[in-house]
Amino acid sequence: MSAALIRWPAEAIWEAVAPLLPGFTVEVLPTIDSTNTELMRRARAGQCEPTLLVAEQQTAGRGRLGRVWQSDVGASLMMSLGLPLAPVDWSGLSLAVGVSVAESLQPVLPALGAGQPARVGLKWPNDLWLGGGNAAAGDRKLGGILVETASFVTPQTAASQAITSTGTSTSIARYVVVGIGINVLPRSPEGMSMPPGSLQDVETGLDAPTALLRIVPPLVAMLQSFAGYGFAPMQPRFAARDVLQGRAVTLSDGHTGTAHGVGDDGALLVHTAGGMQAITSSEISVRPSAVPPV
Repeated sequence: MSAALIRWPAEAIWEAVAPLLPGFTVEVLPTIDSTNTELMRRARAGQCEPTLLVAEQQTAGRGRLGRVWQSDVGASLMMSLGLPLAPVDWSGLSLAVGVSVAESLQPVLPALGAGQPARVGLKWPNDLWLGGGNAAAGDRKLGGILVETASFVTPQTAASQAITSTGTSTSIARYVVVGIGINVLPRSPEGMSMPPGSLQDVETGLDAPTALLRIVPPLVAMLQSFAGYGFAPMQPRFAARDVLQGRAVTLSDGHTGTAHGVGDDGALLVHTAGGMQAITSSEISVRPSAVPPV
């Protein structure tokens, strides 16, 4: 797809978000190394205004644990939302983002079984998975989320506009960048650890601009809620899409167990031979060791 043919809803997004985030801007770039990297560069230079940055092509896109995310023009949605944020508790932020994105793309989960659209699920801690619509297709990765914060206190000018738990200004707000990458068109599974899925499996004809408009305004509203209440109110909504629930999992330290959902703080609960463990994203990654039949 030619970049010239992509019509991004920048104005519609700005109109929806600007009243909530003073100083908010929307930028669409034809190519960049990484939208997350660019917003972090700007933050370190003191540019901490609320910004949505969309790239039609990334040359060095990044995922969790340094994984590469690259895509041809029009084949993926690649965006980063940067803004000052001062929540009471940062725990579970990437999970909350996942819930917001999944619900925007598929507000109602379809029933299990062949003939139904693929279900947009959440794989702890930051992946969007498809499954359930076609048992033969199995689980597929739809996209990923990368949340980063600047390692310094934001300038007072930006902190005064931060989303906080009280709605008042704060000098300890940090600049957070929420990066989201989603497959829009089917892609080759070559070189991937699991088969990829795409938005075409969810809704025929759903393209990157339409998905962007669906995702961003609810995401901003969710971040405002998260600042005040944290992850706990979203835990039941994550549970409804939790693809690891009840599955045997293998932890990166070699231990195995069964996933039992997530806690109010977003930690993954895994029952191992040593008892129930609460796993945080900073400690280990998780891979399902067995996939039950749909």
